[in-house]
Amino acid sequence: MTDTLESRPRRDRHRDRHRGRSRVVPIPLLAPALIGLAFLLLPLIALLVRAPWRSLPEQLTSAEVWEALRLSLVCATAATGLSLVVGVPLAWLLARTRFPGRGFVRALVTLPLVLPPVVGGVALLLAFGRNGVVGQWLDSWFGITLPFTTTGVILAETFVAMPFLVISVEGTLRAADPRYEEAATTLGASRFTAFRRVTLPLIAPGVAAGAVLAWARALGEFGATITFAGNFPGRTQTMPLAVYLALQNDPAAAIALSLVLLAVSIAVLAALRDRWMTAS
Repeated sequence: MTDTLESRPRRDRHRDRHRGRSRVVPIPLLAPALIGLAFLLLPLIALLVRAPWRSLPEQLTSAEVWEALRLSLVCATAATGLSLVVGVPLAWLLARTRFPGRGFVRALVTLPLVLPPVVGGVALLLAFGRNGVVGQWLDSWFGITLPFTTTGVILAETFVAMPFLVISVEGTLRAADPRYEEAATTLGASRFTAFRRVTLPLIAPGVAAGAVLAWARALGEFGATITFAGNFPGRTQTMPLAVYLALQNDPAAAIALSLVLLAVSIAVLAALRDRWMTAS
């Protein structure tokens, strides 16, 4: 046997020495790393330092704040639900099937991740506006108008948030063993039954992580929302839009609203911590 009891301690000592050397951070790397960390943390620290803590309860209990928060939660949840309905099948299609142009389709799916949100809002207007490619038929046939409505907010948030869900679910599907699906189909189950009874339980953690990311992205959406849905209190004014408006008239209220969104972001990170620890 090559792997003897005598060789194991020697190998373990070598591994420990290697790990000890790897923990030594070179100064040329340490300095830029600390600068980058400070650059990311200083704005958040400034937000906490300048927060109007004494008047914070009064700021957060105003009717306008609660209405914007309610609308944000409702629209983000609806956008996440819509992303789940169409995004999970799309992720399965990209991960489990082969068809011409699949790479191009995947690039189009991830395009909203890098597309400026304002450009996304303009594209939504051109597609679903009253004179849009699809919107003109919705208006003339069914009398449905999407821009500057709460439904328009949901569509804008879905447009920017769904790629996060698709990427997460597709990655989980690629990591899952497809032989379980194949075994189910050989036992007589249809492809949809195999997906519903076998695949979906296997990828549930990835779906949950993608849904949380999509929900957080939808909650913080600004550019596409204000371009496609406008900024009408009680109808389309979500929390990011309320922050933008308050910053012009009442900076203290803008800071208070920003703290609420910061708290939500921290909660999302805490919710995803176990998922990331498992993946690492």
